[in-house]
Amino acid sequence: MCAEPLSGFRQATARVRRTTADWAIEVAQMLDTRYAACEEVTRVCDNLNTHTTGACYEAFAPERARAYITRINFCSTPKHGSWLHVAACELRCLTSQCLSDRRIGALTELHTAIATWSEKTNAKQRGVDWQFRIENARVKLKRLYPKIKA
Repeated sequence: MCAEPLSGFRQATARVRRTTADWAIEVAQMLDTRYAACEEVTRVCDNLNTHTTGACYEAFAPERARAYITRINFCSTPKHGSWLHVAACELRCLTSQCLSDRRIGALTELHTAIATWSEKTNAKQRGVDWQFRIENARVKLKRLYPKIKA
């Protein structure tokens, strides 16, 4: 799931497996199409072990991998805060709005369902109004922040 919170764009894909090379191919596809004219792209990733710069080197020749990596400004969500990741929230929306009330037997059927949901949601250009701020997190999630002893 790729999501742009301000523009209201989402793109979701389904794969048989989720490897580092699969993730790199998805990122490269976005860089080559939607972000082809952008010199730099900020990418916020959760802490999934497949979301690494090394994934590009696993999937592509070194020159091509380096070209992709130099265009991406990687940011990570906090270790215990993957719920802060907008794409994870959008994935939850996809699941509840599109996939929860039926069984899907084939990958092609899943692709069709996801594409239909993405097109409808992108047509609405529904942005993400993120209201949970760092100041609130430090109070409400005090137990997750490290304790520094003087």
